[in-house]
Amino acid sequence: MAFPRPKPTTMETLAMERANPPFNIRKMSIAMHGSEKALILKEKFMAEIARHPAFKLSDIHDLSKDELRERTMEKFASMVYFVTNESLETFQLRMQLIGIADPSFWTRFGVAYGLFLGALRSGATPNQLSYWTDRGVLGLNGVIGCFAMTELAHGSNVAGLETTATFDRGSDEFVIHTPHLGATKWWIGGAASTATHAAVFAQMIADGKRHGVKTFVTQLRDTKTFTLMPGVTIGDIGKKMGRDGIDNGYIQFTYVRVPRAHMLMKHTQVSRDGVVTEPPLAQLTYGALLGGRTSMVTDSSNSAKKALTVAVRYAAVRRQFATGKNELETQLLDYPIHQRRLMPLVAQAIAIGFTGLRLQVMYEDMTQALDTMEPSDPNLNDILDKLKETHATSAGLKAFCTWACLDTIDKCRQSCGGHGYSAYSNFPLMYADFAVQCTWEGDNTILSLQAGRSLVGAWGAAVKGKKLAPGVAYLNDSSLISAKSDSSLSLSDIQRAWNCVASNVIKKAAEEYVRLLKSGKSKDEAMEKCSQSRFIAAKIHTIGYIFRLFKEAVEEMKDDEESRTLKTVAKLYGLWQIEEQQGYFLKYGYLDAQQMDKVQESVDALCQEVRGVAIPLIDSFALSDHIINSPLGRWDGSVYESYFAQVQAANPLPKEHPYFTRLIKPLLERQDEDMEDPGSAMGLDDELKEIEEERKGE
Repeated sequence: MAFPRPKPTTMETLAMERANPPFNIRKMSIAMHGSEKALILKEKFMAEIARHPAFKLSDIHDLSKDELRERTMEKFASMVYFVTNESLETFQLRMQLIGIADPSFWTRFGVAYGLFLGALRSGATPNQLSYWTDRGVLGLNGVIGCFAMTELAHGSNVAGLETTATFDRGSDEFVIHTPHLGATKWWIGGAASTATHAAVFAQMIADGKRHGVKTFVTQLRDTKTFTLMPGVTIGDIGKKMGRDGIDNGYIQFTYVRVPRAHMLMKHTQVSRDGVVTEPPLAQLTYGALLGGRTSMVTDSSNSAKKALTVAVRYAAVRRQFATGKNELETQLLDYPIHQRRLMPLVAQAIAIGFTGLRLQVMYEDMTQALDTMEPSDPNLNDILDKLKETHATSAGLKAFCTWACLDTIDKCRQSCGGHGYSAYSNFPLMYADFAVQCTWEGDNTILSLQAGRSLVGAWGAAVKGKKLAPGVAYLNDSSLISAKSDSSLSLSDIQRAWNCVASNVIKKAAEEYVRLLKSGKSKDEAMEKCSQSRFIAAKIHTIGYIFRLFKEAVEEMKDDEESRTLKTVAKLYGLWQIEEQQGYFLKYGYLDAQQMDKVQESVDALCQEVRGVAIPLIDSFALSDHIINSPLGRWDGSVYESYFAQVQAANPLPKEHPYFTRLIKPLLERQDEDMEDPGSAMGLDDELKEIEEERKGE
């Protein structure tokens, strides 16, 4: 008698997936992290926070808003130690990890260091920065900062903010004031409960003249008693979609006076006599925005990798239905349609990760150039052109990378079936916490249009023969407009495809803009009228840009198994995105219908090929079980055991039912009352019968 083959456990299944990978996982992980040093530091950080009581994550799904805020504050002391004792480079890597482990804390701490301190660094003079550093802004011993930019009625339109800062020459002070409800500072992280000072963005007025939005350091609370300062009104804006560990609040100022020296004067200066000196190069203020956008590209990759670690491991161990003559049920990851659901998203997360690494280098080079640049610099125009291009590119990347990540998280959730809907899968919290990335630091649609505006300008410059910055240099090649595929679908063919289609959609937007100008529209009206074309231009350019940076990164690597695997991943990303945007490739003739069918076949084959190394590839993301915080994605594959244990531990049954006596028992034991029939009580039927008989008698 033949006995059926025993079904392998989920742990055995995952171990088999890891057997004999075609590449060295450690080397692959080093490549994805940029250096061995960065990977070693990440592993060190993961070990540290896994043992830190304040970074306990397993119970986070069952904490209240107030408990989450308190837990967030518990982490501050340990992070202050690191920020004051580590190099900036090391601390930034630490915060990258914190960002995917606990986004609420990353944001709250980032408000104090990334935004408030960042505002000081980018806007203060050297003496002003020293002044605030001496008063404890770095160690949070004297100043806990927040970033008061957005208002109830204004967010993305910073130039339209309505809080005022009026210079009083007599007292040498600025008077900060909220003129009406719409000017109330809103969504201010840290304002509700924890901040002592704010970097307040307000319209500066001197001698009755407005000089635009400037930044003013304004004290909110007494640092000894924590009572509000005179004229400052603060409230809590309450529960949000996610990131409940952040105490977002609102602030209203009623004629609050701050010393003139509290205005950050690196770019614009106001003298004791009220003389306002504007910066010779207003574009230099762009630089302050690039750091945040760069970090969000990296965070998009890391957060997507976190979700994919869970979804891919779960797909490897979950078996559903026996196919063909197989005795065993089939692993989800072996179904072609499931490979289609997840493998392109893996490729996209890796592509964005390499883009983030290269963008960080570009940002550091740009920052160094800006810090040392003088108005008389002979390379001034080249640096400014590159700054504008980097500013626009970072806007597009921030938008489309954060959108891609949010979409990835939800697709990963759906791919895990019903279990993905459980809070303990961690997908609901991941989604709720990440969603804000699509709207803060610039609404994604607005940023896309900014990127599109820049591309329209770049096309105009290319037509005039100007040599463009590297990110848009392909627009200088006029032959791309009518380019055709060589049908190889190689990396170079894919790159040419994106350059061709991007050139065409940018050309369309630019020509539409010019046509509108000629019809009598103003520049602003013409730009608004061609918004959809600008948006499409930004989207196609950005996807092609991500592909190009990924392709360049893997082609620069030593030719080994790791680089060959990454070239396969790059090819999958480039072709999958062509398939996703196929209308444009057909419209502009780079590919015909038959070639597009070949693209689909290639994506199918590449998904199957990447599936073969999916678990080793996911392992190279180097995310610990503590960081992913999901039993469905356990490294050892103990999915069901871990899930059951967590649910049981977090939801013990009470000894006494909380509402049986009050609600359930009366429902079960209720007695149906005999309802009196009004008709019978009235004798209505007999009465109607008598009336009818009387009628007949007549």
